[in-house]
Amino acid sequence: MLKKMKKRVKSAMMVTFAAAMTFSFTIDASAAKQLDTNSSTYRTVTEIEDWGAAITKVIVDLNTPIPQNSVTKDTFNVHVKRSDSRLTNPFLEERNRKVTNAYVSDAKGNPAVRGKYVVLEMEIGPTVSLGSALNYYRFNDWVESDYTITQVKDIVYNSGKISGLVVTSSDGGTRELVDDFSSGSFTHEDTTLTFANYEPQKTKGKEKNSLVIWLHGGGEGGTDTTIPLSANKATAFASEEIQSYFDGAHVLVPQTPTRWMQGVSGSADGTSIYQESLMALIENYVANHKDVDPDRIYIGGASNGGYMTMLMVRDYPGYFAAAYPVCEGLNDTLITDKDIQALKQTPIWFVHAENDTTLRPEQNTIPTYKRLLKAGATNVHLSLFKDVHDTSGFYKNADGTPYQYPGHWSWIYVYNNEPTTLIDGKTTTIMEWMAAQSK
Repeated sequence: MLKKMKKRVKSAMMVTFAAAMTFSFTIDASAAKQLDTNSSTYRTVTEIEDWGAAITKVIVDLNTPIPQNSVTKDTFNVHVKRSDSRLTNPFLEERNRKVTNAYVSDAKGNPAVRGKYVVLEMEIGPTVSLGSALNYYRFNDWVESDYTITQVKDIVYNSGKISGLVVTSSDGGTRELVDDFSSGSFTHEDTTLTFANYEPQKTKGKEKNSLVIWLHGGGEGGTDTTIPLSANKATAFASEEIQSYFDGAHVLVPQTPTRWMQGVSGSADGTSIYQESLMALIENYVANHKDVDPDRIYIGGASNGGYMTMLMVRDYPGYFAAAYPVCEGLNDTLITDKDIQALKQTPIWFVHAENDTTLRPEQNTIPTYKRLLKAGATNVHLSLFKDVHDTSGFYKNADGTPYQYPGHWSWIYVYNNEPTTLIDGKTTTIMEWMAAQSK
């Protein structure tokens, strides 16, 4: 009798389990049906490359988990429409982007064995404008990139399939490294400067950290502090690699509402209407970050920011532990012999390219460097590159040679720690040199 009862209970459980499995499949199939009604969303991922900000991938939320290997790069078409609201005609371009890889992921875009998200990686490059997240019109600014992600192949999995999905709703996006910076503003007298800043992780037993200051180029002025970080890859200073040279460093990226070169009597006249405010901002930052080592403050910048770097070192001799002006714009004829005596008190590493037609090195960097050497400067260096080309190996010209950037873009070499020189018989990079400088 007991055996019969156990058999009946077992049979009932099997029926219940079968019913549950049927119900589960119905829910899954129903969910797949609902997905065809455009309930999914996408998020963009922006990374800062040598040439600027690029949208490298979209992460699609399918609203239902699927197994890995259930999608390929041919499962979806990705269409983008780019526009710039600052323009009279905002439309820039629209086309399909080339999908280079696809995989199932978690919410953060990490590959997963099973997940309800799909990452679609897309082609990027210095000439692939569809991927650019910025547009230059007087100044750089973020553009609107509206994506339409259309499913062209079924996603089949053990309990159903997803088909006909069209995703047009954006759930925002992330900007790698950019999002690790904070932002603020500082007013000195009647002038307000905005700034972005990065604070290093606290290291046990370490009380003091360096401060690396970067002054942006002429196209990154304004009040959006993400622009100086993104248009020229200044996020590199917060990267794991560069931070490792300093064993952790603060990064301060001040931003002018116009240009650092805006002088008292005209553009690039050897003065700047922002100089006193910039120095006040730096001093305020140091005062409010007790872990900053005042003996290890480094200042540099590109072009317009290189010009301002030269003014700061000239007029505040001995304050900075080192300077690294890049394609700097202070004409040597504006530098007096007295200025040279002040400049030589700070270790300086100049970076420029011979084919820079925007700010000629023979008018700015080269003669100033030679005068510093003649004046007895013992810690001054110059990296004069023939041109500015891709060193990653990813981007090439039609003839197979490395892709050529404009000659003015020598800041690319700095962000990638490419400048080197021999110091005491050892090949030393610019970041190694800088991190070793202390007052």
